[in-house]
Amino acid sequence: MKSKVDPNPDITETLGMHRSQMFSNRLKRYLAIALVAILAVAAIMIWKRADKTPAIQYKTEQVRRGELTVIVTATGTLQPTNTVSVGSELSGTMKSVEVNYNDRVKVGQILARLDTSKLEAQITQSKAALESAKAKVLEAQATVSETQAKFGQFKKVRELSKGKVPSQSEMDAAEAAFERAKADAASAAAAVSQAQATLQSNETDMYKSVIRSPISGVVLTRSIEPGQTVAASFQAPVLFTLAQDLTQMELHVNVDEADIGKIREGQKATFSVSAYPDRTFEARITQARYASTTTSGVVTYETVLKVDNTDLSLRPGMTATANVTVKKVENATLVPSAALRFTPPVQQEKEPSAGLVGSLLPHPPSGTQQRSDNTTDGNQPRVWMLKDGKLSPLTVTTGATSGDVTEVLTGNLQPGMAVVVDTIAGAK
Repeated sequence: MKSKVDPNPDITETLGMHRSQMFSNRLKRYLAIALVAILAVAAIMIWKRADKTPAIQYKTEQVRRGELTVIVTATGTLQPTNTVSVGSELSGTMKSVEVNYNDRVKVGQILARLDTSKLEAQITQSKAALESAKAKVLEAQATVSETQAKFGQFKKVRELSKGKVPSQSEMDAAEAAFERAKADAASAAAAVSQAQATLQSNETDMYKSVIRSPISGVVLTRSIEPGQTVAASFQAPVLFTLAQDLTQMELHVNVDEADIGKIREGQKATFSVSAYPDRTFEARITQARYASTTTSGVVTYETVLKVDNTDLSLRPGMTATANVTVKKVENATLVPSAALRFTPPVQQEKEPSAGLVGSLLPHPPSGTQQRSDNTTDGNQPRVWMLKDGKLSPLTVTTGATSGDVTEVLTGNLQPGMAVVVDTIAGAK
């Protein structure tokens, strides 16, 4: 008996094998794409990590010979050479004001007047008191004459009577009356002096009621108007501020403690003010004060400069920036100050390439650095020059500096030689 075999495979089994084969082919395709992507990323990383030495270029400037001017800069304000505050010693009502701002005044010129009604009454009263005191002096003198005559008569009678009359008690009373009369006369004379002093005091107040200028100058400020009350109870109120002479002024500047050692009397300076930005004024140092001022931890010293203001263009209170010439050097060898500050760039050591596998594997960070081989003592000033494209240091001794350029005292530097002041980096 023959067995029957089904010529058509089972549909389910056939479909399952087909799906498995399709999944396997798709997986292989994805793996191939991923491998290509990994290789591409690795290639990019290797290319980025390739050693590319930067091409460093250097900026140079030439050494020159010329004049070096060292200046110290400071700021301050303009002030009159002599300022006087004029006040009133008396209290009262201001009757009139005779001057205004910017008026020129002379010594003794009337500035203002106080109401003197009360003072006039006091003077009249004082004169009357003086006359009364003088009258009492006359009365006391008459009493002295009377008691003196009576006492003299008693003495004469006593001599003639050989001491019998008048009695001793009468003699003593007459003598005492005479002495009292002389004391009253002295008291009356003192009262006259007191009355005269009171009158003089009132007359002085009357004189002071007219406020006069103590100097010849210009009126800077006026703080009173007619009709206002002046109260001088504890201190004299300031009514006017006068500047003696505005043709000669002073510039008070604050010099930093680092620069004060360079300041000397007689040094010349120039300054400018905001009111005249295109104009430069001249000045001269007349005093460098020892007292210090500390502001926000900064120590400064006040220095006074004399300023000629003949055209009266400068005004008190203007802020000025002064440049004081503290030193001048003729025919000096000058290098840019940037050359003394220049430091050779830091270079990286080359590392051998580890290939694709080495670049993909972890490794310690690179970047071992070394300085240029051309080094000297860092405490000694030096400049750098280029020799065959390489940096070469040169030790120098420096002198004065203006900030932009510095004087070289010793060192094998000649005018025209190029020194390095900065770097210009690029890539090959």
